[in-house]
Amino acid sequence: MLLQATDITKLYGVTTILGGIGLQVLERDRIGLVGVNGAGKSTLLQILAGELTPDGGQIFKAKETRVGYLAQNSGLQSDRTIWEEMLDVFSDLTETEQELRRMEIQIADPGLAHDDKAYQDLLTRYAIKSDWFKDQGGYEIETRIRSVLHGMGFGSFSPDTVISTLSGGQKTRLALARILLQAPDLLMLDEPTNHLDIQTLTWLEDYLRNYSGALLVVSHDRYFLDRLVTAIVEIERHQSRRYTGNYSRYIELKAAEYESQMKLYEKQQDEIARMETFIQKNIVRASTTKRAQSRRKALEKMDVMDRPLGDLKKASFSFEAEITSGKDVLQVDGLSYAFEPGSSPLFKNVSFSLRRGETVALIGPNGIGKSTLLKILTGDLKPTAGSITWGTKVKVGYYDQEQSHLNPQNTVLEEVWNAFPHMEEARIRSVLGNFLFSGEDVLKKISALSGGEKARIALSKLMLQKANVLILDEPTNHLDLFSKEVLESALIDYDGTLLFISHDRYFLNKMAERIEELHPGGAEHFLGNYDDYLAKKQELQELAAEQANSEASKPGPQDRSSVEEASTGKTGAANYEADKQAKRQERARLRRLEQLEETIARLEGEIANLEAELMLPEIYQDYTALQERQSVIDSNKLELSSAYEEWESLAAE
Repeated sequence: MLLQATDITKLYGVTTILGGIGLQVLERDRIGLVGVNGAGKSTLLQILAGELTPDGGQIFKAKETRVGYLAQNSGLQSDRTIWEEMLDVFSDLTETEQELRRMEIQIADPGLAHDDKAYQDLLTRYAIKSDWFKDQGGYEIETRIRSVLHGMGFGSFSPDTVISTLSGGQKTRLALARILLQAPDLLMLDEPTNHLDIQTLTWLEDYLRNYSGALLVVSHDRYFLDRLVTAIVEIERHQSRRYTGNYSRYIELKAAEYESQMKLYEKQQDEIARMETFIQKNIVRASTTKRAQSRRKALEKMDVMDRPLGDLKKASFSFEAEITSGKDVLQVDGLSYAFEPGSSPLFKNVSFSLRRGETVALIGPNGIGKSTLLKILTGDLKPTAGSITWGTKVKVGYYDQEQSHLNPQNTVLEEVWNAFPHMEEARIRSVLGNFLFSGEDVLKKISALSGGEKARIALSKLMLQKANVLILDEPTNHLDLFSKEVLESALIDYDGTLLFISHDRYFLNKMAERIEELHPGGAEHFLGNYDDYLAKKQELQELAAEQANSEASKPGPQDRSSVEEASTGKTGAANYEADKQAKRQERARLRRLEQLEETIARLEGEIANLEAELMLPEIYQDYTALQERQSVIDSNKLELSSAYEEWESLAAE
């Protein structure tokens, strides 16, 4: 065990943030920490990292356990170069390397050869230090640094780049790169996917899946959690609960748990009602009063269940179009944009179209110009070249990820009411209530709101516009997991046209019907959602590799009889076959994971139903029936444990 937290409590004044939190982290654990904004997730990480002191509870940590913690949006502040900062992670190894070099000079000194004992002592010390240096990865330092920097999007940066000259997002990514190189036994990350494009996100997932230590991650990226974690710890109403499996599995388990608890509660309430009715009818009759009194005593001794609380209050909204647009909504032809006249364009020759009712995602690496393209479509920027043609009766609603259209001096109520002055105050307050702003909350200044609160204000204004075309720039940024689900439901029911940018691959999968991938030289079109896009890209890569291998295996006009050429062709074919075999094995692994998840769901459902039956009087009063059900429960739990072990083993590969 690396770390155990028991009964952790934290108060801010008289407000309880955490109350009785328990958490255990074992070696190689992959734990996702979830909960609504303000639930106390970041506070818990800070307590575990020793940056905050809890008001109650205990934390047990093995002495040799190294804990690494990266706070949300904590950029690296340094006046050193990128290479110097990354190399500093291995200061103990670089110092040992310098000592080895000094010892090598001593060993080569002819004067020392006359003192056999001193010479042998030096050789022994050199051998020990050399072995330690090798075992600790001293010879792979440069390779590790270059690999992580490349994966985190710094492959094209000069190692001599001074960190203080980087942007805020780049500093955040560099801080993440640094802590990955430190490789602590327990790595705690708070929203590590912020500021990462899809390519970097995918690399980070693969890196963390193979990470040798344990992981405790706070993230609102459901795709990231599904691919990475094998357990979810939810903080809700100041308490914690652990669920085995990834995020999607947690959602299923939580729903099943609530349904099971509600059934047990309702059964007990029915039983209480029957007992109370019997008591009322029979308490005054001489012939039945003893039975009624017995029931009353049983009722008094009964451990009455509380009604299951269910989910916390969520935002509630929908998008509606006031009028219907024409069938042809938008036509973009040959669009180009440059920051200054005569400079190289950010992108050029971008062409695509939108038809009524389509849901289209715009993707591409950070800095390629996706947000710029949306601002051109909304008229905030002018293109360098190309044309934009909107269809008839088009009314556009725009969501800006930077929330630059919000006035920081306004109150929440003023911000929305100023945009829709014809509406009554009661209507504005009602809408804000649906977005979780009630009472005194509506009098808060925009400047005092969190990122998630500003996002909800922007969405409330967007909803009231009743536009038939929505252009959304990273709409899920700053939203907690539950608010994202509400937004998805609202957009799925929207009957207008939708064009959006998102790095949220779960959102992309659920929403996109078509994907436009932006390149410096244009846009590439893919039908389907994000998984369909990945499959098509993989297919195109395999086809290109197959063609390359085919070309490589063809004998040239001057060396048709060359054995070496034939051997090279066979090697390429063998590599291709090996690659295909690896892909087949990966598909088999994923199929087996799906089968195991179905088995786990079935077994857990059967166990819940059987345990509910144990509460029935006709069962717990019948010893034989009780034993039969308990035997099946024990057998199912054994099978469930085996299925979980296999699932966790396959998920960790």
